[in-house]
Amino acid sequence: MRQPAVRLVRLGRVPYAELLGLQDRWLRRLQAEPGTEDPSGTEAGALLLCEPAGPVYTAGLRGGLTPEETARLRALGAEVRVTGRGGLATFHGPGQLLCHPVLDLRRLGLRLRMHVASLEACAVRLCELQGLQDARARPPPYTGVWLDDRKICAIGVRCGRHITSHGLALNCSTDLTWFEHIVPCGLVGTGVTSLSKELQRHVTVDEVMPPFLVAFKEIYKCTLISEDSPN
Repeated sequence: MRQPAVRLVRLGRVPYAELLGLQDRWLRRLQAEPGTEDPSGTEAGALLLCEPAGPVYTAGLRGGLTPEETARLRALGAEVRVTGRGGLATFHGPGQLLCHPVLDLRRLGLRLRMHVASLEACAVRLCELQGLQDARARPPPYTGVWLDDRKICAIGVRCGRHITSHGLALNCSTDLTWFEHIVPCGLVGTGVTSLSKELQRHVTVDEVMPPFLVAFKEIYKCTLISEDSPN
């Protein structure tokens, strides 16, 4: 059986708002198409990848930031946004791989819980390929990927009418001091880490992109079509 196709869109280092804008356009595109559970039919959606150009704190559907906290974070020079993803507050910034799969799960034969588990598996596999064999996914409320009690990858998704948005944020060379101004994902007593910190060398988003794409294709059992490739 032919594997479902996913459009690969690499944005490079861009403002977070640009990622959200493109995500919204893909959501409208998929929502306008007739639903199908045939994986060999039309494209399943898009895989949006970028590195945030500046510091951004985001709150999810469960909140996570009071008006006072929002004002304090903005005073640090960061942008603050309320998003439609699940979860509480987290941070996005330079040195972080942001992956937003905008997918019709029916075309991939997946349910939402399987999609979240697949995102975790992608991040775990990437860590393993980088030499971090102890990376593990944990059950809720510890959704994401961890090295002991240190979170290296946060996951928060939204799904409506079988179509997903948002996704994962994996710390490559992120300035982790930004996380000190919030309780990441509302989890008291846990820490954050990055590939650079764990491997004791500078790891860029560009370096991890190829192995991440290998992991994504393997785990989602799909083909990736570059944005500038023919259909």
